[in-house]
Amino acid sequence: MRINVSQVHDKDPYLLELTRYIHLNPVRAGIVEVPEKYPWTGHLSYLGKGENPLVDSAFVLHQFGRSRSQARRSYRRFIVEGLTEVHQEKYYRVKDQRYLGEDEFVEEIEEQKRSHEPVYWEIPLGEIAREVMRRMEIPGDRLYSMTRDRLGAYGRGLVAYLGRKLVGTQVKEIAQYFRREPMTVSLGVRKIETLLQRDRELGQRVEVMELALVKKGKRKYFITIAQSWSLMV
Repeated sequence: MRINVSQVHDKDPYLLELTRYIHLNPVRAGIVEVPEKYPWTGHLSYLGKGENPLVDSAFVLHQFGRSRSQARRSYRRFIVEGLTEVHQEKYYRVKDQRYLGEDEFVEEIEEQKRSHEPVYWEIPLGEIAREVMRRMEIPGDRLYSMTRDRLGAYGRGLVAYLGRKLVGTQVKEIAQYFRREPMTVSLGVRKIETLLQRDRELGQRVEVMELALVKKGKRKYFITIAQSWSLMV
């Protein structure tokens, strides 16, 4: 049985206690007398009885010993001991609704998030458009034109690129702003990204626009990327 755990877990004691908790649940619920009689968890696979391709027991078993046979014996003893031990509530206390672990572990994860998450700014698309028109000398009637004007398309691509990078604006919102199709806006962003890879002068001009816009804007928030850790038990 595959259990999708939506929290991030600290290593060793928390992982092992969580595994034992899940495998002993049928016993505590009075469904079976011993966990081996309940076929809907990965317990039997951990014991080497009835391998299930959906169950990956290697990582947990490795915590109990290097050889598979020794690890399985130690694992079984650990599970059995759980039937008589007092339930250790501290191992199931989720912090900030996301983490299962000691305070040091939680702080380490938060620090990693802070160092990798992009920072977005509160900058209206109209302000970005004005900056692009001014720096790139693109007239407003060309930028907002509904015709297939090459200079206007170039400017819209720059606005979309800066909007996504600095503000986190979705393509759909930018498309509505310019009254274009989302696919057209996406293609415009890709063209700008391609140009930036080979045009150093354009890269410098874009950096100048970014700095100018950030000075005018206000820091918005960190985007939290929710990551799900799947534990096979």
